[in-house]
Amino acid sequence: MGDEATHSRVDTVYRDALVWDSHAGVYPDPRTDLAGLENWRQAGISFVSLNVVYDIPTWETAFPVLAAYRRYIESNLDRYLMVDTTDDVKRAKREGKLAVAFDLEGMCALNGDLDMVSLFHRLGVRQALFAYNLNNEVGGGCHDEDIGLTEFGRTVVQEMNRVGMIVDCSHSAYRTTMEAMDISTDPVVFSHSNPKAVWHHDRNITDDQIRACAATGGVVGVTGLGIFLGANDSSTGTMVEHACYLAELVGPEHVGIGLDHIFDDLDLTEELSARPDYWPPGQGYDTPNINGAQPGQIYEICDQLLTRGFSDTEVTGILGGNFLRVAHQVWG
Repeated sequence: MGDEATHSRVDTVYRDALVWDSHAGVYPDPRTDLAGLENWRQAGISFVSLNVVYDIPTWETAFPVLAAYRRYIESNLDRYLMVDTTDDVKRAKREGKLAVAFDLEGMCALNGDLDMVSLFHRLGVRQALFAYNLNNEVGGGCHDEDIGLTEFGRTVVQEMNRVGMIVDCSHSAYRTTMEAMDISTDPVVFSHSNPKAVWHHDRNITDDQIRACAATGGVVGVTGLGIFLGANDSSTGTMVEHACYLAELVGPEHVGIGLDHIFDDLDLTEELSARPDYWPPGQGYDTPNINGAQPGQIYEICDQLLTRGFSDTEVTGILGGNFLRVAHQVWG
């Protein structure tokens, strides 16, 4: 009976939660088959953010990708819903649909033009991070010289605050993130980053960064790629260890999930080897068959968090309520 009661509690908490995945690792290409979005919807997830460009392709790539992704979603409104506000996410939850918004993995996409921020916002981009591993016109990447935010980067943060776009510090260098969190008037997130104290990797973040994020009212999303969790370990238990560390450090209200799940059979071997500056040696990027967590593991995360003594309310927040709170504050 005890096991049945526990299972019933997990089912109830997960069913009632609005589950939010703050970043998916979809390869930004207009030819990408988005049928894999069903991985999230079938797992009971209500929201996912898809990246539409990162810093390696040319900035123009974002527009055919946005056009193709928007058309796919708008052609399948029985299952998916484009996001404008958090009311759309709540509606998707009620109707058993998956709400979708977009993000930028690095700001080369702006092409040095501040006006691009509002344009991307109008096209459905609701979250953007500064740099994808290497420095750009906005700020520093986590695998590069730590230059901090540039003057242009500071104006970008202000413009993101103005239009209602979430400032995302994942993939960015320490100084850049700390300066962004200092000047943003909105909560700031790390959409998909893990604590460096649990697993040392240059893509992971320090306790100082985590505390600064929490001080803005923001959220850190535990990411599911094995090389950022441990020795290519994307098990649910390891993800929960990272979540528990974050919760103990800054409170469960500042913890979320950003799986970085890749649903297509993507072989990046050639791209990785061609750009060792973006994916430097010694960081595990050359690990054969890098493991990644699956959307269905979020149910298991719910189970393990409850088993570890987190309250129903705390778990509901980690599953999605915390990111929903930030989005409500930022998107308006």
